[in-house]
Amino acid sequence: MWKEAAMHSTVGDTGPGSRSCPARALLDRWSESPWENGIQIDRLGDMQSLKVRTLNSLYEFTILSANEGLVLVRGGLHFPEWTRIGLSGSTLGGSFIKARGIYIGFCMEFHLGAMRIFTTSPVRWIGPVEA
Repeated sequence: MWKEAAMHSTVGDTGPGSRSCPARALLDRWSESPWENGIQIDRLGDMQSLKVRTLNSLYEFTILSANEGLVLVRGGLHFPEWTRIGLSGSTLGGSFIKARGIYIGFCMEFHLGAMRIFTTSPVRWIGPVEA
């Protein structure tokens, strides 16, 4: 169930060596994704924990309500303390989102109520929290 990405530049990377990509290529990548390289938190159990490594940070999650996408998250610059927040899902930075999903190569997007508040760098791996 736990996944790891090949370490190469992906759409959404920032910094040296990043490049822009035509909107059509993003839509093709989105629609052609096999959706096998990640997880849907709404298919996991409440109170389940996991770690997610992005290009820039490590995040820890505890799922509070899988059906609603409500999680406790800690990690990165924006969540130094455990924070209760909604996980909108995975995105390539446009208007398309894979609701409540965390997928390698895609960015995680969080929300508070109806307001999008934060999008991460691309996910590199998803794994369990060691006891």
